[in-house]
Amino acid sequence: MSTGVVQNVEYRNKQKRKDAFISTFIGIFAFVWIFPILWTVWTSLRPYNDIISYGIFSWPRRLTFDNYINAIREMKIGVYLLNSLLVTVPSVILTLFFGSLVAFVVTRYQYKFNLWILLLFTAGNMLPIVLTYIPVFWMFIWVGELFGNRNMLYNNYGGLILVHVGFQVGFATFVLSSYMKTIPKEISESATIDGANVFRHYWNVILPLLRPALAALSVLMTTWIYNEFFWALVLMSDDSKRPITSALRRLQGQYVTDFNLLAAGAIIAAAPTVIMFFVLRKQFIAGLTLGSTKG
Repeated sequence: MSTGVVQNVEYRNKQKRKDAFISTFIGIFAFVWIFPILWTVWTSLRPYNDIISYGIFSWPRRLTFDNYINAIREMKIGVYLLNSLLVTVPSVILTLFFGSLVAFVVTRYQYKFNLWILLLFTAGNMLPIVLTYIPVFWMFIWVGELFGNRNMLYNNYGGLILVHVGFQVGFATFVLSSYMKTIPKEISESATIDGANVFRHYWNVILPLLRPALAALSVLMTTWIYNEFFWALVLMSDDSKRPITSALRRLQGQYVTDFNLLAAGAIIAAAPTVIMFFVLRKQFIAGLTLGSTKG
């Protein structure tokens, strides 16, 4: 057997071992990631008395949807879901609008402080959110008292939307500016020659080209904002105004917590974002892959 053939066989065996290692690593990682989700679903289908009597790791005597029925009734799902929509939808729309505007300015027009503007909008993502809870809370109180209305921003949907937009627009600007750099400059030059003003250039020329990226970002932003838990606790004193993630607290008992019921409530709360991802998965994947190569 020639040396070239031996080297080729050794290379193939090496590649097979490498592929097997990568596949095993990905499989283990996927199992570690999905196991808590499957365990939550499994727990939500078991009666509470079944676990108390036979243990959490025992084989269930029966599976039931009673936990889901009780969770829907106790969580007042309609009220809290509406609250989530009232916060999430405007927050996502405003975040994408302002993020695309800033990205448009810093990538299509040359100003002296373009880089500093982009850094300013993205630097906020490096700041731990927990450090901002107390300052933002007191700032909202102070602004409200300054204008003679304590609830101007505090305990108000508008204040919660403002916070979400403020903390998410930096990431949106960063992603969209990177995507806009793949759009040929000749398109902008042609729009300018044809007499398009700045806003028309943005609205009629650039924005339609951003649809894949906007679709991907909308899924991400919706997931993050919809699932956000702590901002509503900090900025909302009225429990009836809080989003659906906060409604899970209604399933927690004073002395004993039914974790089967809580698991069912968590699945119900997460269902809308999961459904949205599967409906928009093609746009999401396209938004992540388009612009990854140029030319």
